[in-house]
Amino acid sequence: MDLGFKVSILSGASFHHLAYEAAGSGASHVLHVYIEHDGTPWLLNSVVSEDPTPRNPLALELMARDEGPRLLLGRPCYYALRHEHGCGAKLWTQDRYSPAVIDSMVAALRAFLSTRSFRQVVLIGYSGGGTIAWLIAERLPETSSVVTVAANLDIDYWTQIHGYSRLAGSLNPAFRPPLPAKIRQVHYFGARDENVPPSVLRSFALHHPAAQIVEVADFDHRCCWTKRWPQLLHAATRPSSALEGSITRQD
Repeated sequence: MDLGFKVSILSGASFHHLAYEAAGSGASHVLHVYIEHDGTPWLLNSVVSEDPTPRNPLALELMARDEGPRLLLGRPCYYALRHEHGCGAKLWTQDRYSPAVIDSMVAALRAFLSTRSFRQVVLIGYSGGGTIAWLIAERLPETSSVVTVAANLDIDYWTQIHGYSRLAGSLNPAFRPPLPAKIRQVHYFGARDENVPPSVLRSFALHHPAAQIVEVADFDHRCCWTKRWPQLLHAATRPSSALEGSITRQD
């Protein structure tokens, strides 16, 4: 997929991170940071994948429909970096949302911001990338908003309902302390999503009542986020507090 983005490698705390960057149209002090889904941690028959890199990069497709300054920040050991020192299957299976992953991504993002003039960051994540976006927000003071799409924000509940192995080395946003009140949270989910069903977001909302949870009718885990993304992004980032702390529905 050639979308004309600038490709670079950023140094994190313990790992390197592949990044895609686009300057956007017009000047802005706000950077949109996209984080991709978990990709392919496992193959069929419970065989661990040797390369977890996403085959269908939906977050990259969402980023292509954004018009502002934006960056897609890759995870440790994804893309062409899986053979780096410290990489191993544990990092994209049970430790996929671990402190080591989050700390390295925060360090890489801070290194990027240190050479730019952005004053605020909007963290945007799809599926498991949304879980990482939320966890990064805890550690990144520049964060003004977190926007997630079909994110498994209660990972314990999510693994339980699917019968997956527990992500023992990972952090669970549902049981983390609330994000600072200055950070706006908008979490979209599809009413027909069978991968991250509505009950996962409702479980997260029980623990984080200040978050805005938005159900989108007729959407599933993949359809039709890319088509509607400009409108959904605008709704999530425009100045508003009327719907915060509620579960709402969009047709």
